[in-house]
Amino acid sequence: MVQLSAGCKTVTLQPHPAHGVSGDLTLTEKLRRHLPWITLVSVLLLVGLRDINFLSPQNLVTLVADVVPLLIMATGMTFVIYIGGIDLSSQSIANMATVLATISLPALGVGSALLVIAAGLLFGAVSGVVTTRLKVPSFISTLAVGGIALSVGQYASGQQALHMDTEQRRHAFGWVTGQTAGIPHILVLALVIVAIAWFLQIRMLPGRTLKAIGAGEPVVVASGIRADRYKILAFALSGMFAAIAGLMFSIRLSGGSPTLAEGFLLPAIVAVLVGGTPLTGGVGGVLNTLIGTMIVAVVRASMLYFSIPATGQQIFFGLVLIVAIATTIDRSKMKVVK
Repeated sequence: MVQLSAGCKTVTLQPHPAHGVSGDLTLTEKLRRHLPWITLVSVLLLVGLRDINFLSPQNLVTLVADVVPLLIMATGMTFVIYIGGIDLSSQSIANMATVLATISLPALGVGSALLVIAAGLLFGAVSGVVTTRLKVPSFISTLAVGGIALSVGQYASGQQALHMDTEQRRHAFGWVTGQTAGIPHILVLALVIVAIAWFLQIRMLPGRTLKAIGAGEPVVVASGIRADRYKILAFALSGMFAAIAGLMFSIRLSGGSPTLAEGFLLPAIVAVLVGGTPLTGGVGGVLNTLIGTMIVAVVRASMLYFSIPATGQQIFFGLVLIVAIATTIDRSKMKVVK
């Protein structure tokens, strides 16, 4: 049950009918809720049986650190999928961010991070405005905005790879690339970002409103709450997180390119969906995406252990995406599928 207040009005969203009259979850719903954990443990054990060293703490820390940009991108995308939308601009915004970070580093130093974050926030907000004000479906609006971001990255970079000055990079972002007691700082930073996103989702009014929109937007609108503002916020957050992911790419690889983050859009969507946040929205959230990202990371690593060629990875993620959508989507919200 979700309760929201708008002036003197209080909105109460009742549990989904599948939960029963008392709000108790059915056996199917309980299994679906725990499916991400079950999947993660199963995949870990499967790869661990192949090579026990895979389950060593240091290897797992390295594994998670390697997917930090993916985790951050997927975390931002969670907010859009949480309300029943989709963001196809994340990869292009991340690519653009790598270019902006690289070319602004000499002049702005660590301030280049603020420029990148602001740019991502702006592009995400534009997607939200186009979706809400012009009533353009989110997959079209974000695809279009992503095309603009791609063009900006190509123009700014001259359609070529750029490289950061080593000393400037160390002076501005050396703390990000370091580690303490074997724990990479970039991993700690990512977990802090995820924790902030979780707090926003669970403890703050905007997060609870986004859940309500995903669960039943007509009820939210009827209550007098301006849902469009919160939907724009969701897209803006997604754009900002995508830009931060791009910044992480740029810092780790010491440069930028309009294609540096290519191939990360599909895994990011898969991470959100296999984590238990369905395209119909209203359930799941940031912690689910953290689990989903771990599943994606382990699956990607398992392809190396089982000698699956790189050309087959996108095929595999495409199949996983179909299965994830089929098993998590709430069909009660979709009377007709087109």
